[in-house]
Amino acid sequence: MPEVNQADTAWILACSALVMFMTPGLALFYGGLVRAKNVLATIMQSFFALGLISIVWMVIGYTLGFGTDKGSIIGGLDFIFLRDVGAEVGPFDTLTIPHSTYMIFQMMFAVITPALITGAFAERMKFRGYVLYIALWSILCYSPVAHWVWGGGWLGLGEGNVQALDFAGGTVVHINAGVAALATILYMGKRKGYGKQAMHPHNIPMVITGAAILWFGWFGFNAGSALAAGSLASSAFVATHLGAAAAILGWIIPEWIRNKAPTTLGAATGAVAGLVAITPASGFVEPWAAVVIGLVAGAVCYAAVSLKPKLGYDDSLDVVGVHMVGGMVGALLTGVFATATISGLDPSLDGLAYGNGFVQLGRQAVAVLATLGFSFVMTLIICWVVDKTVGLRVDEDAEDQGLDLSQHSETGYTFVDVGGMAGAGHGTGGGMMASATKTEETVR
Repeated sequence: MPEVNQADTAWILACSALVMFMTPGLALFYGGLVRAKNVLATIMQSFFALGLISIVWMVIGYTLGFGTDKGSIIGGLDFIFLRDVGAEVGPFDTLTIPHSTYMIFQMMFAVITPALITGAFAERMKFRGYVLYIALWSILCYSPVAHWVWGGGWLGLGEGNVQALDFAGGTVVHINAGVAALATILYMGKRKGYGKQAMHPHNIPMVITGAAILWFGWFGFNAGSALAAGSLASSAFVATHLGAAAAILGWIIPEWIRNKAPTTLGAATGAVAGLVAITPASGFVEPWAAVVIGLVAGAVCYAAVSLKPKLGYDDSLDVVGVHMVGGMVGALLTGVFATATISGLDPSLDGLAYGNGFVQLGRQAVAVLATLGFSFVMTLIICWVVDKTVGLRVDEDAEDQGLDLSQHSETGYTFVDVGGMAGAGHGTGGGMMASATKTEETVR
């Protein structure tokens, strides 16, 4: 068994921190996209996932994903409560990093994946329902699919398996979360006033800041999935950046043609779509192919989001159009552009563009369809269970008031007139109550 390599360990720990930073970045990205009365509730859903899912992963999620394979479906209970997850190399004999390093890297993926779903049902889910929902979803949807693809299960590499390629989470993270988002919003229904009231983003600079943090963190997400500091990590890093850059163009060009104006929001969303699509391919494709994947993803995701009003579902922040559709684009195009010259894998895994016919593309399609079907059905079951126990959706009065106040008893913004205060205290009372001439307005 290989010994621990200090350089590899340092790199994966740094990448773990980068992936962790993506979840607060997602909080800002989503927080800026909602109406002002829901900004804190939306941010809270991502930030709270850092706490809850980290504990769920420690207790049961990691062992279900990466414990000893049980029938190619789920991991065993070898690592429950992180038992035997320490300084030794593991869990695979090809690694050169401590088992605990591998676990914490995978934990950050487990955290952000359910947080991605929150953009779809933004502005209408009870917080207590959300807590139960993401805990169950992490255990029942995320861990099984992670095992299927990365933990020795039936979809991943290995003799007798489908041998689908997913370098950093096209199926495990993005398709899994995206189709769960679709199932959830179909179960919950539309926001009150959807299609009749304006529901514009309230803070585009916040959205851009969040997108920039996501882009930055995504280098750890993808390049870290090489699981070593070396040429493969470098290749994945380059592909990640080029895919995102090209997707901005892929989104902006049709938007500019159709709407006569390129939008900042479109550029940010296009970049995220490119990052999503390049994720499964990043360790398998050459730079020119990364550009092609990004261009296609930007254009296809723009078209998918544009179709939303005609299809009639209320995906608040376009999780389905960006993550599900973008993940599908990336997973399938991996079957076209994957090459052993980048990955070092057997040439039998090469894509269509490298003379392997439709073999790898077919394998990718199996992984896409399996993830879509399993996650959709399981998420509907989770929604029903949560709805019948603690409740899933806020009532109309709470939705009108905004989730910041109705779920968390706080507001994101308070405006004070010029004569309002000379100083501000923290908490109830203090300087905030000092002036009788002050007027306050909560932005809604």
